[in-house]
Amino acid sequence: MNDRTLRKLLEQVASGSVAPETAARNLVDLPFSDLGYAKLDHHRELRHGLPEVVFGQGKEPHQIAAIAAALQEKGQNLLVTRADLAAFEAVLEQVQTAEFNATAKTITAQASPPLQLPGNLLIAAAGTSDLFVAEEARVCAAAFGLQTELLCDVGVAGIHRLFRHQKELKQAAVVIVVAGMDGALPSVLAGLVGTPIIAVPTSVGYGASFGGIAALLAMLNSCAAGVTVTNIDNGFGAAFAAYRILRGAKKDGTAPRTGPQPPPSG
Repeated sequence: MNDRTLRKLLEQVASGSVAPETAARNLVDLPFSDLGYAKLDHHRELRHGLPEVVFGQGKEPHQIAAIAAALQEKGQNLLVTRADLAAFEAVLEQVQTAEFNATAKTITAQASPPLQLPGNLLIAAAGTSDLFVAEEARVCAAAFGLQTELLCDVGVAGIHRLFRHQKELKQAAVVIVVAGMDGALPSVLAGLVGTPIIAVPTSVGYGASFGGIAALLAMLNSCAAGVTVTNIDNGFGAAFAAYRILRGAKKDGTAPRTGPQPPPSG
C-alpha cells in the first residue's frame, strides 16, 4: 500500500464506486501481515515513500520466496539484498519477473515503476574490488527511482583518473563514494565539490585494514566537513540515504543542486 493506491481507494469510496466494506477488506493487512517467521510491513511505503526491503542474509531460500510472493501479491515492488543464487531460484518460482544481479547480490521485481525523483546520483567506486558494494548501491538506488551513474576505478592511487570526471561530479545532486584500503577517496571528493557526500567503507584491503575498520575510521575522521558515513559494505544504506536527501528536496519544493549555481541578483 502506498500513497497513490490509498488515495485512489479513498476516492472510490467517496464516489460510491467501492463500498466501505470492500475498502476495509483491502486494508485488512495494514499495517503488516504475519507469516510466522516474518511480519511484512505493508505500511512502510506510506511512511517512508518506499516499500519494505528484504535483507536476505541468514534467511532460507524458501522463506525469501514466500516473503517475495506475499509482497508482490500486495502490489509492492520487490528488492532483496544479500541474496544468493539459491534464493533467486526459489523466488523465481513464485515471481516470474524477478531478476538477479550476481555482483550486487540483489533480487528485484517491479510491480509498478517507482516514482522518479529529480536530481542525479553519482556513485564513485575507488577500485574494481569495491564494485560489489557500489553495484548494490546502484541497484538499490535505481529501484528507489533515482537516476544513477557509476564511475569505476577512480581511487587515489591514480588520482588523475578522477579528474576527467569533474563535470559529472559537479553536476551530481548526491555522490556516493565507495572505498576500501585507506578509505581516502571521500575526503578528496568532499574537498572538490559542494555536493552531499555519502561515504561507504568496504571490507577490501590487506590485514591492517581490519575488514574495513581502517577505511571506516578514516572516513569518520575526514577533514572535509559534512561527509556522511554508512556502515562497512552497506551500499543499500547509502542508496537509502541518497533517496531521503532527494525526496526531502522534492517535498520542500527546492531543486536538487546540479552544478554551479548563479549568484543571487540585486
